[in-house]
Amino acid sequence: MLRFMPVGDSMTIGSAGEHTWRYRLWQHLCATYGGPFTLVGPRETLYDKAADAPASYAYAEPDFPRAHLAGWGEGWQHMAPLIGEAVRGNRADVLLVSLGLIDLGFYTNAEQTAENARAFVAAARAANPRVRMVWLPVIPNVRAANDAPFAAEVAAFNVLLEKTAADLDDRTSPVLLASVPETWDIHTDTYDGTHPNASGEHKLAGAFADAMHEAWGLGGAYEG
Repeated sequence: MLRFMPVGDSMTIGSAGEHTWRYRLWQHLCATYGGPFTLVGPRETLYDKAADAPASYAYAEPDFPRAHLAGWGEGWQHMAPLIGEAVRGNRADVLLVSLGLIDLGFYTNAEQTAENARAFVAAARAANPRVRMVWLPVIPNVRAANDAPFAAEVAAFNVLLEKTAADLDDRTSPVLLASVPETWDIHTDTYDGTHPNASGEHKLAGAFADAMHEAWGLGGAYEG
């Protein structure tokens, strides 16, 4: 069985009442991937905004493998220390990673964030030397649209992330960089300029699905 672990921040954990892109990807793989698979991770909840805690199970559609390693307000620097145990404990084969916005917004600059991505890879491979990874760059968001220095830092990080993925890519443990959805629009694909609505969930799922299909022949092209 192929075991996918979604790793991310608020865009990946989602909040109460949402489907999440994790659900959209699961639906897609059910339709296009021929073998057994599941989603794994040490966490399962959505973020509850009223409680200000990851305490909700109120998925719009709860009947899917809801496991993940994602957290509201968490980034590369938070996940790097956790990923080894998560990979080992959940026997993850493929990591689907969407991180960076939180790091750049609150904690680290582009260079420091890229170094945390390297630490993440080292820890994941120590737990599973054959682990595969798909990384999503930081996607357009409302802060970058209104804060030029932050936008420049995001652009710098995305360049570094591409270089880091190329440097660390390995035949036995590939690192694949997904593409930012070409049609991503913060006004129509998010509900607040950052977090995905239903349209955005499909586009994020599609970014991961299309990268795996094109590079590894896994599943099919995303049709949403």
